[in-house]
Amino acid sequence: MILPTHLLASTFGVLGNIISFCVFLSPLPTFCKIYQNKSTQGFHSVPYSVALFSCMLLLYYGNIKPENGTMIVTINSIGCAIETAYIVFFLIYATRESLISTVKVLVIFNTLSFTVIVVTTLLVTDRGPKRVNLVGWICSVFSVCVFAAPLSIMRMVIRTKSVEYMPFFLSFFLTLCAIVWFFYGLLINDYFVATPNVLGFVFGIGQMVLYMIYKGKKMQVRPMVQPQDEITPIPRPVVADAGEISEMKDNGVVELRVEMEMQEKPMGGDEGGGEIIECMGYVCGDLDGEKTKMSFIA
Repeated sequence: MILPTHLLASTFGVLGNIISFCVFLSPLPTFCKIYQNKSTQGFHSVPYSVALFSCMLLLYYGNIKPENGTMIVTINSIGCAIETAYIVFFLIYATRESLISTVKVLVIFNTLSFTVIVVTTLLVTDRGPKRVNLVGWICSVFSVCVFAAPLSIMRMVIRTKSVEYMPFFLSFFLTLCAIVWFFYGLLINDYFVATPNVLGFVFGIGQMVLYMIYKGKKMQVRPMVQPQDEITPIPRPVVADAGEISEMKDNGVVELRVEMEMQEKPMGGDEGGGEIIECMGYVCGDLDGEKTKMSFIA
């Protein structure tokens, strides 16, 4: 039995709300990591600022939409609250540089730009289809931006060969969300909702493919090569007469601890040419053909 179109639309709308709620919660592991490390590390606030802006626009769009706007309003109200909480949390643990850049984005992008859009659409267009269409087009553009926001993270994944800063569940739920909202928009004949989710599906699949390729690989760090003239010289072990070392030890001359000195100087020897030398605080002996090393103070 085939369900009526309005029932199918309601079903996909409810599913869209549930899955979108999961999308909003998917960055929680990221913020748990930020809390544990007390630092935002390599994470960026841009995806959350863009997501907040998109929720604000879709909330506005759902309110001016004459019908089938309830599902859009409910989930984007929740989205605004969650994304705001994320950004506040990010600002608490952000570095000074990240803090300044995030505040600039919030002021210019989320506050001024949104105010300009709302005021312009209210003044320029009459209440009705023209205003809905104009706001719908604007929402479509920024919905694509939400799906494309992790592209900067994808670039980092390719460059570093690591998925440390690209949460898998966020990509997974974005893809699933795009599928459900596409069918919802199609069923209510709202192409401003359906069309952007096609690109959302493509971006989501791309992120998951990258995750499968690079998962389990740690970030590659280029080794730092110390200049030749800054390399500390390695002390040269000097072979000493084992009998004299033993005699010095019995007489309490040798004390077994390290005294670091760079200068080499003779300490005495025997007829066999044995010699004790102070070399970075180590005395080296030759016992039955085996080199032994003892620390000393002369």
